[in-house]
Amino acid sequence: MNPFDYVAAGSAEEALRQKQRDSSRFLAGGTTQIDLMKCDVEQPAALIDINALTEMREIAFSKETLRIGALARMSEVENHPECRRVAPAIYDSLWQAASPQLRNMASIGGNLLQRTRCVYFRDPHTFSACNKRQPGSGCAARDGVNGNHAILGTSESCIAVYPGDLAVALTAFDAVVIVRNAAQRERRIPIDEFYLLPGQTPHLEHDLAADEMIVAVELPLTPALHHSHYLKVRDRSSYEFAAASAAVGIELDGDRIRDLRIAVGGVATKPWRARHVEGALRGQPFDEAILRRAAELVVQDAELLPQNQHKKLLAPRAIARALMKAGGMA
Repeated sequence: MNPFDYVAAGSAEEALRQKQRDSSRFLAGGTTQIDLMKCDVEQPAALIDINALTEMREIAFSKETLRIGALARMSEVENHPECRRVAPAIYDSLWQAASPQLRNMASIGGNLLQRTRCVYFRDPHTFSACNKRQPGSGCAARDGVNGNHAILGTSESCIAVYPGDLAVALTAFDAVVIVRNAAQRERRIPIDEFYLLPGQTPHLEHDLAADEMIVAVELPLTPALHHSHYLKVRDRSSYEFAAASAAVGIELDGDRIRDLRIAVGGVATKPWRARHVEGALRGQPFDEAILRRAAELVVQDAELLPQNQHKKLLAPRAIARALMKAGGMA
C-alpha cells in the first residue's frame, strides 16, 4: 500500500475542497476503498474522512418518498422499522449483501460506488491488461476465466459485471442519486443514468464529476415497491455475489398486471433495467407461463462467452420467480 495523507473533514464544504486535490478519495466505511488500496488498484494521495458529516446519515420515510443519506450504514437502513414494510425489495437487497459486519460499516454512498470484483481488474501485479484499470491496455477476461462476467451491456473493451445488490433494487424503482459539487450546487441524477456503460471508456463508471460527492438517494414509495421482492441466485447462501439477481415490484388489478418494475443484477456491466419485459407484461394476466415467456426478453441481446452461457438461463428464471413471489403466487 502506498503512503497517503489522512484528512478528517468537518463539513461537506471542506471535504469537497480537499477532494479537488489530485488522486484523493472520500473515506466512509472503507470496506471497498481499503481493499482497492491493498491490492494496488488505487493509490490515492489522500483519504478524506467524511464520517463527521452526520447530516448525511438521515433515513427519512415520508408518505411519498424514501430519502437515504449517503453516510447511512447499510445495516441502519436494513433495520429501519419501515424498510421491510414499505420497501421489501430494498430490504431484501440489503440483508443479502456481504456480511453483517460489513453492513455495519459500509455506507450507502460507498455501496453505490463499489467497483467490480473482476479478478483481472483486482490483480494488477499478475494481469496488466485491464481497460477499466489502465485504459488502452486490453481486457484479459475475454480470453480468460469469464464464467462470472457480464452478458449484457458489454463492449470489446470490458465485460466486467457490476457486483452490487442495492443499486439493482434502486434501479428497478426509479431512484435518484443526489450529488453536490464544490460550489454547493446539487444535481439529481436518475440512477439508471448515474451508472455508465463501458463502451470504449470502461474506466468511467459513474456520472460523477471529480469535485462532486453523493449526498443522498431518493426513491418514490409506489404500490409496486410495496409489493416487491429481490431474488439473489448465488453459489452459496451467504457472503457471495450474485450469479444472477432480480429486483421486481408488481401492482395487480384483479388477475391482471397493472404495473411492474424489473431490474437484474449479476449479469450486466451496470444495474440493468428490464424495460422490454415490463412492457410485455403490463396489462397481461398474472400467469406463470406468461411471466416466464416475457422474462426471456431480458437476454434477447445477450453477448455470450464460452463460460458464462448459464447466465442466459439464470436471468429470466430469476425474474419469473421474483415476480411470482412479489405477486403472491409463490
